[in-house]
Amino acid sequence: MSHFAFDNEALYRICTETLLIKTPNYSDLNGLVCNTMAGITTSLRFPGQLNADLRKLAVNMVPFPRLHFFVSSYSPLLSEANKNFRAHRVHDLITQLFDPKCMMTDCNPNFGRYLTVACMLRGKVSMREVDKHMADLQQKHSSSFRRMGPQQR
Repeated sequence: MSHFAFDNEALYRICTETLLIKTPNYSDLNGLVCNTMAGITTSLRFPGQLNADLRKLAVNMVPFPRLHFFVSSYSPLLSEANKNFRAHRVHDLITQLFDPKCMMTDCNPNFGRYLTVACMLRGKVSMREVDKHMADLQQKHSSSFRRMGPQQR
């Protein structure tokens, strides 16, 4: 069984600092959770070549059953004032996904390592461009990613 972690303090921080909502209410916090889970479950609702169910995603991503806790992030996170004036480039979306200020839990990934990462993007996006930016990010921050395989002891 897999679990997606959400933290009320992190959701509140995203609303106040990133989305610039002065006094967030439960509907603002729930909106973040709904948008994130809608993105995560997209492959279950729409036909496509790369679709997978969440159980397979969990089993394939982390081979240790006790570590099936996913830290979610969402991008683009823009305030209402900036929504219409911002272009969405793949590089910016992926960079924002790994920004601790956009994570749905109040944890700092700089004090740990990513075991594995799944990046789900919707819309007209070049997979080649996504793969390139993910590889660049992983190479740039290689100490943040745990190497999996027989070479590790």
